[in-house]
Amino acid sequence: MQQIINFIIRYKNFLLYILLMIISLGFTIQSHSYHQSRFFNSSNWVTGNILRTSNNVTTYFGLDQENQRLMEENERLRYLLFNKSSLDTVALDSVQQTYTVTTGKVIKNSYAHPRNYITINQGEKDSVKPDMGVITSKGILGIVENVSNNFATVQSILNEKSNINAKIKNTDHFGSLVWDMKRFDVVQLVDIPRLVPLTIGDTIVTGGMSSIFPEGIPIGTIRKFDLNSSQSFYSIDVTLFNDMTNIKNVYIVNNRYREEILELQNQTEADDK
Repeated sequence: MQQIINFIIRYKNFLLYILLMIISLGFTIQSHSYHQSRFFNSSNWVTGNILRTSNNVTTYFGLDQENQRLMEENERLRYLLFNKSSLDTVALDSVQQTYTVTTGKVIKNSYAHPRNYITINQGEKDSVKPDMGVITSKGILGIVENVSNNFATVQSILNEKSNINAKIKNTDHFGSLVWDMKRFDVVQLVDIPRLVPLTIGDTIVTGGMSSIFPEGIPIGTIRKFDLNSSQSFYSIDVTLFNDMTNIKNVYIVNNRYREEILELQNQTEADDK
């Protein structure tokens, strides 16, 4: 308390000056409408900038939460999209859907090796199993290969062992999507007959012969095409929609009837032997 009194005594002239200046400014603002207007406009400007800065800071620290909300919304929309054929006449809650969708994030990604893999933060506890499809908002990414309790590794489409059914969009001409290990932004579509009309820029999507991916998931566009050595089938270079060097958020797609389909196919093949 004594320090405060000493401070006031030491700076009494300065403090008196500040007090008188505030009182005079108050009288001036109250007695002239112009000064009132300028004062309130200035205070609104200061307040507005403070609030805007505060809002920007709050928004920045809330980006992760907002991003998670958007991922969950996209998960729901993709769930509806992949099952749209059964939603035409039946309510969503009353039909058993073919595909389920789970969101995830990439924690490790390789794209410069002959056999590239991606690690995601979803595992057995999240109902992720081997042979589930993995996609992004732009297109396919790969297929789940191994799973632990909390994580899973995905065989990237940039893998020499990768072989995915794909077709030319809006046609029934399909082949196999493979990788020649030359470029991380280009894969190859093979086994397309030479009689099929092709155009540079045509879109390539997943085919209907796969029990892993829904039909019509984007892959990329035709970059160039040539006939192979037998002159019977095209070898097509496909520029990927995904930037395989910059993958963060993913969707894991599960065909609920895949095991049943494979079991039936295996049984049929066994009966033919």
